[in-house]
Amino acid sequence: MKVTTSKSKNAESFYISKSFINDKGVSTSVNVRKLGTLADLLKEHGPTRDDVMKWARAEAKLETQKYKEDKIVNFSFNSSKRLQPQQQVFYRGGYLFLQYFYYKLGLHKVCRKIRDKYNFKFDINSILSDLIYSRILEPSSKRSSYSCSMDFLEPPSYQLHDVYRSLNVLGKECDLIQSETYRNSHLVGKRNDKLLFYDCTNYYFEIEDEDGIKRYGKSKEHRPNPIIQMGMFMDGDGIPLAFSLFPGNANEQTSIKPLEEKILKEFDCQKFIYCSDAGLGSEKIRKYNHMGERAFVVTQSIKKLNAQDREWALDTKGFKRLSDDKVVDLAEISKDDETIYYKDAPYTPKDLSQRLIITYSPKYAKYQKAIREKQVERAKLMLEKGSIKKERRNPNDPARFLGSISVTDDGEKANVHNFLNTEKIDEEAKYDGMYAISTDLLDDNVSEILSISEKRWQIEECFRIMKTEFEARPIFLQRTDRITSHFLTCFLALIIYRYLEKFLEHKYTCEEILKTLKDFNFAYIKEQGFIPLYKRTELTDKLHEICHFNTDFEFITKSQMRTIQKQSKGK
Repeated sequence: MKVTTSKSKNAESFYISKSFINDKGVSTSVNVRKLGTLADLLKEHGPTRDDVMKWARAEAKLETQKYKEDKIVNFSFNSSKRLQPQQQVFYRGGYLFLQYFYYKLGLHKVCRKIRDKYNFKFDINSILSDLIYSRILEPSSKRSSYSCSMDFLEPPSYQLHDVYRSLNVLGKECDLIQSETYRNSHLVGKRNDKLLFYDCTNYYFEIEDEDGIKRYGKSKEHRPNPIIQMGMFMDGDGIPLAFSLFPGNANEQTSIKPLEEKILKEFDCQKFIYCSDAGLGSEKIRKYNHMGERAFVVTQSIKKLNAQDREWALDTKGFKRLSDDKVVDLAEISKDDETIYYKDAPYTPKDLSQRLIITYSPKYAKYQKAIREKQVERAKLMLEKGSIKKERRNPNDPARFLGSISVTDDGEKANVHNFLNTEKIDEEAKYDGMYAISTDLLDDNVSEILSISEKRWQIEECFRIMKTEFEARPIFLQRTDRITSHFLTCFLALIIYRYLEKFLEHKYTCEEILKTLKDFNFAYIKEQGFIPLYKRTELTDKLHEICHFNTDFEFITKSQMRTIQKQSKGK
């Protein structure tokens, strides 16, 4: 640091200034402390100007020593000085923690392979990483994602048109990126890939006409728009493994075999237990997952069992308490009991020998009963008001408890009379608290099998995060390769987020984690460094701990920030 002066008509002022190289590579300086005017300083450090200058240089030397030893930085601000046009003082830093896992998963190496294959000039690694970070921090269109990344501590060097060019390539190399990401994930930690969950969902487009893979089908949101379907495998820790896209009008059961074959061949994942709901657990799918070293655990609809098996399943006798295998009669247990009960038996609906496990939960039965009672009240209200629509597709609609009968007085025109169908209510009540599982694990412990099935909620949460938090819908892209690349970035964002959740030991909610990442912002001070703008919490401390760098200092110099950026990339 050095002493500088400035003269005006009435006075000469003394300052301590610090030299540095600005963002444009030009040497410049900034005043860090004002010492005072010559007239004022002569009174205390005079009697001559040389005496004042000698004292000022000693102060500059002390300021330099203090900065080196204690890292204390002082700056002066001018309340009458305006910001320069286009001067940026706000930066996002939450992506640094996502970047840590991006590089841990070796995605930068995958991008290098793709770059060498196509020999293009734009930085596809920066584009893919920024698309992923923006999808988590501020999900929006590709144009808005580009604008978001301009606020990162490391703004993009590419242009917006490069983003759209890269989408074509990313869509074509989707399978390669998935398989390479899976292989590299073993470097982050051991994968729980002996247990694979599969499920499907769909996403809608803001269009009216079908085209290509965009087809009319049964939308999860009940929207009258063309949709695209996604099938996804997830491991036993809730981390996505692979996904595929298929037309909106296709049967979702046909999506399993092609994606599973890819996992068997390209991922070299041969031994696992397939777990899904009843809709994706047909006899054909069960047979396929009974081959080789694979097995299956799928939910089974009790209502779709044959009459003999259904009667056995609903019989209150023959159940055992899960904790100690004590035989009980469900008719004799307390309604306030929170124990799980089960019974199992050999099950061969066609030619595949299986095991059927029926469970009963009094707590779940009470919950289902409470929900149905509210629906019955709504059904009664519909009768009173006469507000009954002819078509109701929702299986949980209260109108399912309403029946109708046609009568006529003169034989010419029938009058329709609606009534509350108590038989339907009683029939549905039989299944309260009941749950069924079919498996080919004939000798395994029931508790272990049930614990596998209980984890299915995690794949449903994966889809919820993609749709709600990452805003993967609606889709505005038209070309199939660009649509694929859109879902690829959402899928990779989900993997990175799930790893972050895992390293945080699942102690925080999705909302808490995402809000903290979005709030990790910094103010840029006079081209010297950064001041954190976030609140330090237990979660921010944990994020710094797992990613092995710290940003929670009162002030971070530019050189320190460059070091942090390198650390977030594992360098």
